[in-house]
Amino acid sequence: MMNKRMKNRKKFSVVISVYKSDNPVFFDRALSSVTELQTVIPDDIVLVVDGPVSDELNEVIAKYEKKYNIFNVIRLEKNGGLGNALKIAVKNTKYELIARMDSDDISVSTRFEEQLKFFDMYPQIDIVGGNITEFIGEENNIVGSRIVPKSNEDIREYMKVRCAMNHVSVMYKKAAVQSAGGYQDWFCNEDYYLWIRMWLNGAVFANTGTTLVNVRVGEEMYKRRGGKEYFDSEKGLQNYMFKHGMINGKTYIVNIGKRVIVQKILPNKIRGWVFKTFARNREG
Repeated sequence: MMNKRMKNRKKFSVVISVYKSDNPVFFDRALSSVTELQTVIPDDIVLVVDGPVSDELNEVIAKYEKKYNIFNVIRLEKNGGLGNALKIAVKNTKYELIARMDSDDISVSTRFEEQLKFFDMYPQIDIVGGNITEFIGEENNIVGSRIVPKSNEDIREYMKVRCAMNHVSVMYKKAAVQSAGGYQDWFCNEDYYLWIRMWLNGAVFANTGTTLVNVRVGEEMYKRRGGKEYFDSEKGLQNYMFKHGMINGKTYIVNIGKRVIVQKILPNKIRGWVFKTFARNREG
């Protein structure tokens, strides 16, 4: 394993949240992708069980706890949402470098190796992510990708318009996240809200330019990205950026206008096409 050949590498943690609606088969596959299938195995995995879960999910958790002594399982009595779960997870990590992993996605085998090398090459950065591919059903049924800007300058500029980091792909410095206030609840946008606060706090961003995670998607994804509640969440972020001087009035109006059309006016099928055509498969 490459894990044995990377001498003097930095130790790192992984944070994951799982809750009752997660699929145990997908969850098992996700955990295998960050442990036995990685060229560099994590030194610490903090798994927050966000409220009661099924016996099947508990069996998967028990399987990995038994196989790897790097798991720290934290069980919450009731579901408190992703932002709350990740805030608890980050607080309980052992190491300064932390990778984020979702409960049903699949990290490529060299993901952590690439990110650790990036931090070694560019010690000034606070967070590094990468591109993602998206699949439906079988893992080789790739239906899209999301390519994001690579340099700090391009990321900071792009962040004024859309989220420039793929949340499921990031590895960051604990201090940089906590000094910006850490994860906080913000409907469907806990990550973007955190990156905005890190942006305002002077954090240095980067993306590898390579694909780090294969993300499980479906038509339901586009339904979740529409409607009043999702629009209100996005509008709240625009208000926050404008209030704190991250964007000017012109950018604010354009951003809100686009979101009114995509999230409140377009039907799901057309919204799905818009996301695939304009929000995927291209940088910037």
